Amino acid sequence: MALSCAIALQAHAKEKADTGIIADNAKPELISKQFSFTEGPAPDKKGNIFFTDQPNNQIWEYSTDGKLTLFLEGAGRSNGLYFDKKGNIIACADEKNELWSIAPDKKIKVLMTHFEGRQLNGPNDLWVAPDGRIYFTDPYYQRKYWTRQKPDIEAQRVYFLPLGKKDPVIAAEDMVKPNGIVGSKDGKFLFVADIGGDKVYKYKIGKDGRLTDRQLFADKGGDGITLDNRGNLYLCGNGVYVYDPSGKLIQHIDIPEKWTANACFGGKDRNILFITASQSIYTLKMKVKGIE
Repeated sequence: MALSCAIALQAHAKEKADTGIIADNAKPELISKQFSFTEGPAPDKKGNIFFTDQPNNQIWEYSTDGKLTLFLEGAGRSNGLYFDKKGNIIACADEKNELWSIAPDKKIKVLMTHFEGRQLNGPNDLWVAPDGRIYFTDPYYQRKYWTRQKPDIEAQRVYFLPLGKKDPVIAAEDMVKPNGIVGSKDGKFLFVADIGGDKVYKYKIGKDGRLTDRQLFADKGGDGITLDNRGNLYLCGNGVYVYDPSGKLIQHIDIPEKWTANACFGGKDRNILFITASQSIYTLKMKVKGIE
């Protein structure tokens, strides 16, 4: 009887620990460890994933059939990436603190250069809303390749670039150091990881594009963030922390690297969690799918 109880308790504990988001028996798989610092993963419409190796000034592609190829040299020291509806990569080009649009044929168009005549801190991560607005975070991280030694703009904010415009608009400035950013599929809500304030906030997106009704979503900050089709939020930093739609921590995915910078969902069925972590990239098969 005691043995039966012990087995039942173990089964209950296992069932409780299984959040139903990771595929059965799946573990993070190391794909490559050949980079300097990986960031900004983003899937195209087919599920191929593009990501940056910022110190080496490159953008790479990891295809749905598992092939790893160099997509672009001279990538403007890009950090965060996101695809627009036309299939262009929108990039936070950190070298000159700009936003770029990179076409499939690799032609580059500079979308934005300054805010009110001043150089931005360094666009870091971004999300493209359904209406085409580009939301991006602008923290200050001193780069070795910059000549300047201090910011032109003291405030570290979230901005948005209206569709077809060249001048960004302040979306929110009520945080310490915004980093990761992602919006809901319906375009009504925006999540921002305040790495400086050690928090994740959820905002409503107003009709004018500005962010309102800030709510504390998670009492933990981090780097890149993404969402799955159940509304769970994935927060990168020391591995990947997963929060349900209410902000409750439901899972921690351990990644054996110093820092996990970012993640996205890709693959033909959008059920592969692709993780950029220091010099490496990993994949993890999931039961959930992405919404990008």
